[in-house]
Amino acid sequence: MQSRTLSPRTFYRFTRCLFQSLLVSLCCLLSVQAAPAVTLKAPRPVVWQEFLGVNAHSLWFSESAYRTQLSKWRSLGLRWVRVDLHWDRLEPAPGQWRLAELDRLVSVMQEQSISPLMYLVGSAPFASSAPAGVPNVDQYPPVSAELFADRMGLLASRYPTVKAWQVWNEPNLPSFWQPMEDPQAYARLLEPSLARLTAANPAAQRVHGGYAYYSQMPVRGGLMLQALKDQGQIRRDSVVAYHPYSLSPEGDRPEEMDFVQYASTLNQYLRQAGTGGIWATEFGWSSYAGPVEWQPLIGEQGQADFLLKRLSLMSALDFDKVFLFALSDLDARATTRDQKYGLLRLDGTEKPAFVALKRYLQIAGARLTPLTPPAFADAPAGMLSMAWRRADGKNLWLFWSQVPGVVTLPLPVAGRLYNPLQGSARDIAPGSRAAIPVERELQMLVW
Repeated sequence: MQSRTLSPRTFYRFTRCLFQSLLVSLCCLLSVQAAPAVTLKAPRPVVWQEFLGVNAHSLWFSESAYRTQLSKWRSLGLRWVRVDLHWDRLEPAPGQWRLAELDRLVSVMQEQSISPLMYLVGSAPFASSAPAGVPNVDQYPPVSAELFADRMGLLASRYPTVKAWQVWNEPNLPSFWQPMEDPQAYARLLEPSLARLTAANPAAQRVHGGYAYYSQMPVRGGLMLQALKDQGQIRRDSVVAYHPYSLSPEGDRPEEMDFVQYASTLNQYLRQAGTGGIWATEFGWSSYAGPVEWQPLIGEQGQADFLLKRLSLMSALDFDKVFLFALSDLDARATTRDQKYGLLRLDGTEKPAFVALKRYLQIAGARLTPLTPPAFADAPAGMLSMAWRRADGKNLWLFWSQVPGVVTLPLPVAGRLYNPLQGSARDIAPGSRAAIPVERELQMLVW
């Protein structure tokens, strides 16, 4: 489990670094206007069972509990699950492996037709570069990159049904790569790890450690991904992953749609650099009740609202695969905020986010093909719009706005307007100037 807590000071350092890195280093951001209307067309079809995954902290739970959680996920027609593995817990002493629980989890996942992505993070006590006497030896990189790579290769050989392996987690954050982020050192860990994974299971995908946010380095400055590109580490044989957390679905400054700008810019940069894929291996919001830890308090209904909007954006923004954070809430071993990221509560009951996601997927259908969104001249401020063709041939238009309003557009046949957050729907009559209400919550029009 990696903490999502950021102090205000760290957050502002990230913000400054982001502007410097994306505006100066990449030099290709769109111009910013207050409350723009944004229309997006996806670059490729979306098949939900391949596109959408979830983080599951299954090893925190009993087998009966995680069986129920995974079964709930499969009931949505989805199968990708990301699992955290901590080297210090799996091998506390050289060669003394504790793998019985992981063996069982992998077996259950195979039984339930789950496609696992697993990441190994944290140095074992005997392999850490930590100074003597520090309490958090796992948060320092290993003294030997080869030793870590060997362990990844061993796990990949032992678990051939794991579909993808990820090397570390958030190495651009000093808290997970102490004493400070180091792109050269991470590259030295990444290179042999990718080689061992290839040798152990050539069919499995190989994934960079999920870089926090857009890979900003808060101490050194700049983007870790740019530093790795300069070292030749952005390659066709591995997938780049990052974690685009933000205060709202549209970004940290929703009136500027900064998430749309930054993700578009970074993904274009990575494609041009020759990456083998772009995954967002974490994103989400907590439904915690406070006290406030960076993220504002949005509650369970707000969590559901934010999830649907961000998922709609990411499906149209050139990601190959995205993973929600997380499947289930956690107990008091996690921080106050980290306890409430789940789609499910600790007792296994469904939160509004799970229910709304289920409705969303039912309306969308299993596969979507990109369409050009409808054109209209009366968009309210801060409107976002994207369109698809469903597998049954019907058109699907997704939209919402920061300021409510009404748009008019030709509708050749009768449509049905859904609000998956509320579970409501109503018919829209056809016409040359059909009036479509635009709300702050996601709307889905099918015709």
